[in-house]
Amino acid sequence: MRLAAACLALALLTFGVFLQILDHDFIGYDDPIYVTENPLLREGPSPAGIARAFREPYEANWIPLTWISLQVDHAWHGLDPAGYHATNLALHLLATLLLLFALVQATGAPAPAAFVAAVFAVHPLHVESVAWISERKDTLSAAVFALTLLLYVRYARAPSAARYLGVAASTLLGLLAKPMLVTLPFVLLLLDHWPLRRLGSAAALRRAVLEKLPLLLLAALASGAALYAQSRYGSMDHGDALDLPVRVGNALLSIVLYLRDAVWPAGLSVFYPHPQEALSLAHVALAGAVVLLASCVAVWQRTRAPWLLVGWLWYLGMLVPVLGLVQVGMQARADRYTYLPLVGVALALAY
Repeated sequence: MRLAAACLALALLTFGVFLQILDHDFIGYDDPIYVTENPLLREGPSPAGIARAFREPYEANWIPLTWISLQVDHAWHGLDPAGYHATNLALHLLATLLLLFALVQATGAPAPAAFVAAVFAVHPLHVESVAWISERKDTLSAAVFALTLLLYVRYARAPSAARYLGVAASTLLGLLAKPMLVTLPFVLLLLDHWPLRRLGSAAALRRAVLEKLPLLLLAALASGAALYAQSRYGSMDHGDALDLPVRVGNALLSIVLYLRDAVWPAGLSVFYPHPQEALSLAHVALAGAVVLLASCVAVWQRTRAPWLLVGWLWYLGMLVPVLGLVQVGMQARADRYTYLPLVGVALALAY
């Protein structure tokens, strides 16, 4: 009964904030490229269209499941933006509820789980992912990500080949929606530490790592496809001009700036230009100290408060693909990159 009430409250909260997007239009930033003028959508979800979504990287992206979902919207709604927004909102709500179910089953603590799901549902940093039609890959991959967590918790409680295949299939679908989920096996290993507590011995740790290897293989293949698509379309050319120290410095600074914006989300922007050589060494040093201090505290409290370590490593680990260590594009960071990583911070605080 309490879970049903939490689901209803989350649905009302999510709709209360985001229902307005049904009246929003396409925007001139990326929507023409990815939706209104995208040749992959015109054939609809036909066999030829689906095959093309898998076969052809488009605009430096190999995200076939996302293209197929947009093909379905295009077939149903044409170029009426309300239909696309409605799908984004439905996927976001689905991800919110699945995240709640997964955390409740994993931890047995509904109240903190509801807090984490509520932060995910309406945090201002997540507006970009939900309200921007071009970010369908975020809402779709998040829904599959949360489903994978739920399936994995059930597998961990009662392992079987069928349940493991379900986890693997869900992982694959998530990667086909957005390659950022390459760190998903790492998140599952964190859950093994807490709250599932499956790493009580060296043998248990070895078994937990071995069962992630097929998932890591899927992640590696998805990474290869993403890098190929990005290099083929020149998205990595800008990054080639940035020295490694600049990329590392911007990554450290981004980690801390995302935390600042999570606490005080003011002055948000759809685009943050990369500072390049103008990056402040003092700011980078301060950011590095903050990251080191938070990491030390999390490790120090790993036994007494394991959720701190799990939440912090969740946050850091899921950010790795988008920190610009391999620079793609000209941005320093993006609010949408926090869509799933911020769940780790909320989890660390809630539990």
